[in-house]
Amino acid sequence: MLQQLCNFISRWMGALVLGLAVVAVCVPEPFCRVGTWVINPMLGLIMFGMGLTLKLEDFRVVFSRPKDVLTGCLAQFTVMPLMAWLLVRAFRLPDDLALGVILVGCCPGGTASNVITYLAKGDLALSVGMTATSTVLAPLLTPLLTWLLAGKFVDVDTWGMLQSILYVVILPIFLGFLMQRYLPRLTRSAVAYLPAFSSLMIALLVGIIVGHNAAKLLTGGLLVVLVVVLHNLSGLGLGYAIGRLLQLSHSKRAAISIEVGMQNSGLASSLAILHFAMFPMATIPGAIFSVWHNISGALVAKLYSWNEEKVSAERQ
Repeated sequence: MLQQLCNFISRWMGALVLGLAVVAVCVPEPFCRVGTWVINPMLGLIMFGMGLTLKLEDFRVVFSRPKDVLTGCLAQFTVMPLMAWLLVRAFRLPDDLALGVILVGCCPGGTASNVITYLAKGDLALSVGMTATSTVLAPLLTPLLTWLLAGKFVDVDTWGMLQSILYVVILPIFLGFLMQRYLPRLTRSAVAYLPAFSSLMIALLVGIIVGHNAAKLLTGGLLVVLVVVLHNLSGLGLGYAIGRLLQLSHSKRAAISIEVGMQNSGLASSLAILHFAMFPMATIPGAIFSVWHNISGALVAKLYSWNEEKVSAERQ
C-alpha cells in the first residue's frame, strides 16, 4: 500500500504542487512561519535524493551517446536563457521580475524532469544523463549566463552564485552518489520511494516560496504568469522541434523536450533570495514556474506516452 501511495503521489505531482500553491496564496500565514532559510536545505535534500538514484551507468550515457546528451544540454543552456531574455524584452517586465525570469532560464534542468520523462515513456537514461550533465555545468554556466543577460541592469555576483550552486546542488548530489555507491544495501530500499519524496519536497518548497510572496504574487498581475507559461511552453516545444530536426526517435525527442522545458526553478528562487535580496519580486517567476511546469509536464507526459503507444502499435 505504501508503494501504491508513493506511485500515486508521483503521478499526481502537478496537482499536488498546484493545490499547495493555491492554499499558500489563500492562507499564507502557516507557510510564512517557516523561515526562508529552509529553502536551501530542502533543495539540498532533493538533490541528495537525486544523487542516491545515480549510478556510474547514468554517466556512461554521456560518453556512449555524447551527441544526444550534448544536443539536450546545448538546447538547455541556449533555448531557455534566450527565450527568457526575449520575453522580458517583449513584455517590458520591470527589472526585478525580468531578473527572476532570466534566473529561471539560466538554471539547469530540474529533477522533476526525470519523473515526467518516465511517465511520458521517454528515454529515461538520456533524461538522467542530461540532468546530471547540465547540473554539473550549472556552477559555471548559470552565473555566467545570468551576468550576460541581466548584468546590464543588475549587479550579478557570479562568484557567490557559483559557490551557492556548489553547496546546494553539486555537494548533496555527490554525497548521495557516494552513499549509493558504497552503501548500496542501505539505499536500495529507499530508492523506490524517492520520486514520491522529491514530489512532496518540491510541493512544500513551492508552498513556502509562494506563501512568503503571496501578496507580491497577487499584485504582480497576470502578465508575469503569462510570461512564465510562454517560457515553459516554448522550451517544451522547441526542445521537441530540435529533436525532430535532428531526426531523433520520439522517445529521445520527448526526453529533450521535457528536459529543456522543465527548469530547476527552486534553485532560481533560492539564488534570488540569497543574492538579489534588493529585488524581492525576483523570487516570483521561480515560484510560478515551479507550479506551472509540473502541471504542463504532467499534461505533456500524457500526450507523449499516448504518442509512444501509438508508434509502438504501428510497428507491430
